[in-house]
Amino acid sequence: MFSEAIPSQIELVDPVVCRAMKVLTEHGCVDGQCTAAELSLREALANAILHGNKAQPRKRVKLECFDDTDGGLLLVVRDQGQGFDPAAVRDPTQPENIFRAGGRGIYLIRHFMDEVEYRNGGRELRMRKRK
Repeated sequence: MFSEAIPSQIELVDPVVCRAMKVLTEHGCVDGQCTAAELSLREALANAILHGNKAQPRKRVKLECFDDTDGGLLLVVRDQGQGFDPAAVRDPTQPENIFRAGGRGIYLIRHFMDEVEYRNGGRELRMRKRK
């Protein structure tokens, strides 16, 4: 449905998300589904650029969007970084983590998407949103 690879530059997040959302909307993305997908894509791409690829423009981030078998969406974001352990990311809603940086994007993605799976040592994020 949609596929694009971009250099790891944070200013490219908005344009690629806008292009992806246009295609998703044309393919029947429904209101709540579109909102969740857009927010999750922004967070996932920003994380891949800033944390995965360390904002090194020669490294690329790839976004792929697919129609899922149940009429939902499958969104995949891949980076070329060192990877990470998602289980080691602290829960930003816990009192001891409220003022710590980090973890909020992952928290939002997990909250807005129906399924979230990290693969390839944390370098690939697969997100599903059902209709």
